[in-house]
Amino acid sequence: MAGPGIRAYRFAKELARDNDVTLAVPFATDLAVAADGIELVQIRPDDDTGLTALVNGFDIVVAQQLPVLTMHHLAKTRIRTVYDLYAPVTVEQLALDSHRDRSHRNDLWFRRNSLVQEVVLRTGDAFICASERQRDLWLGALAALGRIDQDRYAGDPALRNLIDVVPFGIEPEPPVPGAPAVKGVIPGIGENDRLLLWSGGIWDWFDPLTVIRAVHELAQRRDDVRLYFLGLKHPNPEIGEMTMAARAVRLSEELGLRDRIVFFNFGWVPYEERGRYLLEADVAVSAHFDDLETRFAFRTRMLDCFWAGLPVVTTRGDSLSELVAERGLGRVVDFEDVQGWVSAIEALLDDDDARSTASENAAAVREELAWPRVVSTLARLAALPGAPAPRSPRLRLAVLEYLRVRTQLSMLRRGRLGTARRILHRLTGTVSFRR
Repeated sequence: MAGPGIRAYRFAKELARDNDVTLAVPFATDLAVAADGIELVQIRPDDDTGLTALVNGFDIVVAQQLPVLTMHHLAKTRIRTVYDLYAPVTVEQLALDSHRDRSHRNDLWFRRNSLVQEVVLRTGDAFICASERQRDLWLGALAALGRIDQDRYAGDPALRNLIDVVPFGIEPEPPVPGAPAVKGVIPGIGENDRLLLWSGGIWDWFDPLTVIRAVHELAQRRDDVRLYFLGLKHPNPEIGEMTMAARAVRLSEELGLRDRIVFFNFGWVPYEERGRYLLEADVAVSAHFDDLETRFAFRTRMLDCFWAGLPVVTTRGDSLSELVAERGLGRVVDFEDVQGWVSAIEALLDDDDARSTASENAAAVREELAWPRVVSTLARLAALPGAPAPRSPRLRLAVLEYLRVRTQLSMLRRGRLGTARRILHRLTGTVSFRR
């Protein structure tokens, strides 16, 4: 599972302690949830007719987003909706598009995603996000859309019933050692080598290049440092290879490091097995750029490092880098600072006391961010009463604009005839978008 899947699963598991919970997943899965009292349903995330029919049977719906017509339908009911804004869609899309050539299709996709985000904000009963910094972003967006007024302020001056913070959590118990996964297993990585672990995927907003260059410099004077990237291919089959992942592989080849100093797992480590890799590592690394995505990011895979008591070297600029600095969980480096990375990595590798201290400090963070504790805020928001959203001509305009953009995207993909057939099929369904 990637971050969104992990978060949804852990939400379901914790909420199932006091509720009847159904977890809807987009693809076939081997996830076993019956023991946790969770019912599992597989349904595509763009199936607005199917999802509208599904959610009608529930009191509360928690999602990052749903099809626009489903969200519009829910806004007219007393079904309570709590939308999870921990991954700012529009901000991430900007980061992705910066690595692509501009095209009419990409511009339409950006507009589509922005409209989906607008409908989320206009229709949700309540919202959650991952940090106070993110909360400031979304409070501004909600104010701009008219969701904050005198009545809401009078009953909830802090606006915590409208939007509150639910960080990405950490499993309460630390990982258990298992069979070797990297050292002495992967050719080129010895049992006594010092292992740097990039603990997640390489998305286009990350900066693996600076880390690779730093490791190249370290390799000039010591032969015990190895860098391992835990996963390149996203587990979601509809997400293709990231440009930055290809650039990282290419740079390691150009510097003569690939499969000698720098190693890539081109697959994806199963969620249940990630602990073995984390426990074998000496230091975790995570780097990013000075951009808007970083400002509001919450690097979920770094939490796995805290879970395992693994010291971290990371770039400054986001919420978790501030946590690393404040709580003594490792070292924080400036953007694209190769020499800073060299110094920080070597300082941790050669200082057993510093690594031990960082590991001890991580135990306290693990307790504070344990899933049962962080999900309690979501449970509180979910328990509040739901109500139909106020009538809004702006919501109707956003829905109609979304349908127009979706039709344009469909015509680019299917042509006029294919789009006409698809519209006819949808018109025979049960979803209405009148307001």
